[in-house]
Amino acid sequence: MAEMTIEANTGNLEKVLAFLDAELDGAGCGMKVQTQMDIAVEELFVNIASYAYAPGEGSVTIRVDTAPEPKTVTVTFLDSGTPYDPLEKPDPDVTLSADERQIGGLGIFMVKKSMDAMHYERREGQNILTIVKKLA
Repeated sequence: MAEMTIEANTGNLEKVLAFLDAELDGAGCGMKVQTQMDIAVEELFVNIASYAYAPGEGSVTIRVDTAPEPKTVTVTFLDSGTPYDPLEKPDPDVTLSADERQIGGLGIFMVKKSMDAMHYERREGQNILTIVKKLA
């Protein structure tokens, strides 16, 4: 398992993605899955950076764990910001036009649809959000 703790600031997104991509490359992850993981991690990190500590500042820890059997990658985000379970929010009605839909929620919806699993828990004052993707 690899771990990075960084200031939850959108200016750190490139560092987060470089950290993730180094771990995915080491696990022999294909480009399609790597792109899906990059998009999901970007969405989740930007949400944490934008909302978890607003209007203040704080850090986020990102853990990347790869497993050989079944071949999966698990990314966990830990922050001490405002409690927020993104899985509680109902999925947007994507059958409606963009003008008819409520604002927000599409990014989390895309993450849920592109990952094989997504879990949230609040424990010991921390938001713990985990995504899992099969590599094979």
